[in-house]
Amino acid sequence: MSPILRQAFFFAVLIAVPVASFFFVFKPQNAEIAQARKEIEHKQAHLKQLREATRQTEDLQRANEEIRESIQAIEQRLPTGKEMDDVLRQVSQIAGRSGLQLPVFRKSNQPLPAGLAMEQPIEVEINGDFDGFYEFLLELERLPRITRIPDLTIERVEDENADGRMTAEFTLSIYYQGGSDR
Repeated sequence: MSPILRQAFFFAVLIAVPVASFFFVFKPQNAEIAQARKEIEHKQAHLKQLREATRQTEDLQRANEEIRESIQAIEQRLPTGKEMDDVLRQVSQIAGRSGLQLPVFRKSNQPLPAGLAMEQPIEVEINGDFDGFYEFLLELERLPRITRIPDLTIERVEDENADGRMTAEFTLSIYYQGGSDR
């Protein structure tokens, strides 16, 4: 073999090794690296979504706990059916402290459903001084129990000696827990 041919063959082998290694080693590895990067990006995006969902779950759990506490606070303000007489007794005491005649209560036979609670409407007739009645309403608002007055009629007593005297008829609705009927 001639030295030029030997050098040309050596030079061809010298160039063929890096070219072959590019096609058989580096190109497949670059493809694997690119695929691995795609998988990493996909997994990171999925991980980000999971973190967001976890954060929302924690927010929802916190919101649920706040709602649960609010419901418990409202339920504590709802008497049971057995405690209704205590509420009426408190209303009578408030009327007495306000200088009014003891109220006359006429209870409706049928309580009304009001969500998870029950509403017991009670017709009330009360007589006395208007200032005392106003004081009575303010005290009634401060009761720890949930009550409302859906309708109210006030009439002035037509008497020369009854300045500021009035008669009030109203419906006092008392909300109570519906689990125990009276």
